[in-house]
Amino acid sequence: MDARGEQARWTRARLGTAGPTLDLLTARFDRHVYAPHAHDEFTVGVTVGGLEVIAYRGGHIHSGPGSIVVLEPGEVHTGGPAAPDGYSYRALYATPSLLTDGTRATALPHFREPVIDDPELAAALRAAHTDLARHPDPLEAESRLPWLLTALARRHSTARAADDAVPGSDRVARVVRDRLADELLAPPPLAALATDLGLSRYQLLRAFRTATGMPPYAWLAQHRVARARGLLDAGLRPAEVAALVGFADQAHLTRWFRRVLGVTPAAYRNSVQDRAG
Repeated sequence: MDARGEQARWTRARLGTAGPTLDLLTARFDRHVYAPHAHDEFTVGVTVGGLEVIAYRGGHIHSGPGSIVVLEPGEVHTGGPAAPDGYSYRALYATPSLLTDGTRATALPHFREPVIDDPELAAALRAAHTDLARHPDPLEAESRLPWLLTALARRHSTARAADDAVPGSDRVARVVRDRLADELLAPPPLAALATDLGLSRYQLLRAFRTATGMPPYAWLAQHRVARARGLLDAGLRPAEVAALVGFADQAHLTRWFRRVLGVTPAAYRNSVQDRAG
């Protein structure tokens, strides 16, 4: 943060253990204006406050709260505040392949309109960005970001959607669940599991969601919470338990434990010990 209160924080997420990386940017600017530049990746942003103006494709576009902005690879652009109060946004930088899985694209998806009004998708992108900027878990990143980027391309680009049908969804989900449970501390990349099953990653994600009603990372997190509960029952401390079941740290365990059971691990452990006493 500089003297004007402007800030930019970068986080690098990995898509699966030993998989490719993807950069996330959390930023707020009151005065800063980017110099003209381009990216090799798709820039996908969600404006969360204020108003931004971007010089793009020979004109100017404006983005306000809740808007999705998509800037294509190689397109020179600038960006800056369009109002005295500045603006804030979340952005990620995605390789083109992340927007073509799940489509019939033979070339780069083209977004005729760079500013997109899709409140549901904007909220999902913002939530995923916020969670991964806090805890860049590889399985969570690989479960959430490719899925959302495919949705973006299918809904708003020139790419045509591929067939969603995945025969044997229950079998696919069972194989994935077994592998994730067996490799709790270092889950295999979904891309590798998909290859083993003769599927694309998008097809694996579709099959798993169809069979279980949730993405793989959420299933594994709940499985870890169940394992953590048993260890807490045995008297172990939350910090020890987090490492033993594969959470990044105690805060990561606490976030999921509260989501699943409604209490923190420490509160649960204390209540169990009180009952035992």
